[in-house]
Amino acid sequence: MQSLAMDLRMLSRELSLYLEHQVRVGFFGSGMGLSLILGFSVAYACYYLSSIAKKPQLVTGGESFSRFLRDHCPVVTETYYPTVWCWESRGQTLLRPFITVKPVVRYRNELIKTADGGQISLDWFDNNNSMCYTDASTRPTILLLPGLTGTSKESYILHMIHLSEELGYRCVVFNNRGMAGENLLTPRTYCCANTEDLETVIHHVHSLFPSAPFLAAGVSMGGMLLLNYLGKTGPKTPLMAAATFSVGWNTFACSESLEKPLNWLLFNYYLTTCLQSSVNKHRHMFVKQIDMDHVMKAKSIREFDKRFTSVMFGYPTIDDYYTDASPNRRLKSVAIPVLCLNSVDDVFSPSHAIPIETAKQNPNVALVLTSHGGHIGFLEGIWPRQSTYMDRVFKQFVQAMVEHGHELSNM
Repeated sequence: MQSLAMDLRMLSRELSLYLEHQVRVGFFGSGMGLSLILGFSVAYACYYLSSIAKKPQLVTGGESFSRFLRDHCPVVTETYYPTVWCWESRGQTLLRPFITVKPVVRYRNELIKTADGGQISLDWFDNNNSMCYTDASTRPTILLLPGLTGTSKESYILHMIHLSEELGYRCVVFNNRGMAGENLLTPRTYCCANTEDLETVIHHVHSLFPSAPFLAAGVSMGGMLLLNYLGKTGPKTPLMAAATFSVGWNTFACSESLEKPLNWLLFNYYLTTCLQSSVNKHRHMFVKQIDMDHVMKAKSIREFDKRFTSVMFGYPTIDDYYTDASPNRRLKSVAIPVLCLNSVDDVFSPSHAIPIETAKQNPNVALVLTSHGGHIGFLEGIWPRQSTYMDRVFKQFVQAMVEHGHELSNM
């Protein structure tokens, strides 16, 4: 209660100072207007601090991991203060791409071949100016996996690279097939259930720098793909740790939530058109096996997956694909430290589908669940241009694992 009172006084003081500078003298013809605004602001501050700003729920399968995070990644135990004027889930989700800055990153592109004759585009940030890790052979490497229609140009990816640069680390972004401007050489794209391309990328990166600490971070669908890979491989992975952000744990629940009228209008239809556009660019590669005209008439992600994704990857039905794509089924098999940040108000990943009980049974897993934050939102501060709560979790966790990860094996 003492902390809450202190937060209230601080926020009230900031609001008062802000209003004194922004509200013109004579507002509403007298000082009454300012008094009303101040009264409303104090009432709103009380509501915000009592109902909105909360510490995240930390769910771990073992006390060792929990203690490690408290010691070396304290952000996961601190109160998260969502942006006071934009804490609602949809608002956070929609505004983040527009309100946060995009750091300038210069990539080195590499195209690697796959076993089926295809190619994958990797964007490298080598960080050759690193002062902390001047030897490239031992410079920590972070593999980044963007979301459903994302690439290395997404703002959340650029922020992760900027933070990794500050730490002296190297980054490489795994762009899904056909998404980064490269040609498709085979009639195949990607899905979060098929981990073959990710396995190829991980093997390739590790072979280049076998002595470097190697971690991965996946966002949204990229996190689903990463978790499915970790669940399949268990301890047989060169990755020392991983982090995921805004993962959809149960594909059926995600699809159902996104098909609610408002969510369909704000998110589902737009993402469906993005998916259609991405495959239509390579239309000539698919016409022999898929009815592309039927695909282009899809009105939801589920319809797109039924007509395109599940067919491409040989699933008998859309239900078979969605069952295989859901990472909650494989969480129990994850064998390296993984931190998973989700907001319980994320319409892309309903809270009832978050596998809390499964996480409690795996000592390698930590769920960090915030009350607000939306989908890849996690905006904080009055004007959240530079950094988000998600960015701070990412930075502290990867640094903790690189610098103190050996402590986990000794606990």
